[in-house]
Amino acid sequence: MARYEYDLIVIGAGSGGVRAARMSSSYGARVAIAEEKYLGGTCVNVGCVPKKLFVYASHFSEDFVQSKAFGWAFSDTKFDWPTLLENKNTEIARLNKIYQDLLDEAGVDRFEGRAKIIDGHSVKIGSRILSTQKILIATGGKPVRPEFPGAAYTITSDDAFYLESLPARCLVVGGGYIAVEFAGIFNGLGIETELSYRGDLFLRDFDIDIRSTVSDELSKKGIKLRFQSEIESVKKSSDDELVVRLKGGEVLNTDMVLCAIGRVPAVEGLGLENVALDQTDNGGIVIDDNFGTKEKSIFALGDVTDRLQLTPVAIEEAMCFSSTQFGGKPRKMCYEHVPTAIFCQPNAATVGLTESEARDLYPEVDIYRSVFRPMKHTISGSDEKFMMKLIVNRIDDKVLGVHMVGSEAGEIIQGIAIALKLGVTKSVFDETVGIHPTTAEEFVTMREVIAN
Repeated sequence: MARYEYDLIVIGAGSGGVRAARMSSSYGARVAIAEEKYLGGTCVNVGCVPKKLFVYASHFSEDFVQSKAFGWAFSDTKFDWPTLLENKNTEIARLNKIYQDLLDEAGVDRFEGRAKIIDGHSVKIGSRILSTQKILIATGGKPVRPEFPGAAYTITSDDAFYLESLPARCLVVGGGYIAVEFAGIFNGLGIETELSYRGDLFLRDFDIDIRSTVSDELSKKGIKLRFQSEIESVKKSSDDELVVRLKGGEVLNTDMVLCAIGRVPAVEGLGLENVALDQTDNGGIVIDDNFGTKEKSIFALGDVTDRLQLTPVAIEEAMCFSSTQFGGKPRKMCYEHVPTAIFCQPNAATVGLTESEARDLYPEVDIYRSVFRPMKHTISGSDEKFMMKLIVNRIDDKVLGVHMVGSEAGEIIQGIAIALKLGVTKSVFDETVGIHPTTAEEFVTMREVIAN
């Protein structure tokens, strides 16, 4: 008789947890998964998927205006928030069902409710205690809640996906990609939008040319950017207006304050105090190269480890974990050249080193950069600019980083990421024939070094 009921219990049914459960089961493991909220985790429910749908919706306002120069005429354009919300919710429900079916078809036992670790081989879900050989924590992250007076009047990005109605004015607080994306979404949907960030320039971990270009383009679109700006307090007036006092004394009046000031690992109530594993200052679970913790039977992956908070990273980590633990083929996750995108307007995307990182690591670096008005806007009348950048190691001609701000940047950089994984050189870019007329061809026609 088996010593344990399960070979693996996964806590958290987000992208990483579901993939780990499915793949481990496909290798013959007896697997259970526990989820207290919703199948699909942050990405499907309050992250990547609904956010991208909102970005699509918000961009139509520009498309309508720009289409006039191409001969289109509209007598009336009107946005209806309830329609978008209903269709978004329908799509999320469809995806939730897909995740459920995938788990069921894989033979994974599903448990709804909060899971608490009792010891290295026991998990309590509701009133039931299950025994398992291994435990995988994949609970993801959650938004940071601000602590200034009146913070209860603010919302987070999670809340923004379920607003009953849209305000006339909004203040977005934060300097990461979530804050920047929501500022663009609200502005595109017709809300008078301001963005407040305590630093000199937002998107701190991105290349400086992405940061400065996105700042310029958001300003052109009418978003008021407030840098070196920090909230001291928020109060609600008698007519439900929010009165925001900034440090320094300035007072703003708005209808909604969205705080996107970061995310932290979701570890509360997991029972981690019952086992011997290490955590970072913000609760992130410390793991080794095989996703193992100090407690030998407990593993963790995805955002709960507070490393690269990206859905595709969690999925690939899950593939490596499952193959190593149950598939008989040990695999290590490679974190080099992981591409990422910011779905601001225009989009931004990046892979490889930033200019600053490259200069810290290599003695001789060549920078190629092109800033231009795309073909569409030569007629549309928009002053929107695109930026494309290559960072090259002069000694061996190897491309170290590629950065872009422009329409469909994520789609373009995804393909270039493959080239960087293969060690592409600048000469290969130069020898590649471009597709004309496209934005992407700019990457294979840049010849002049603008800095070294």
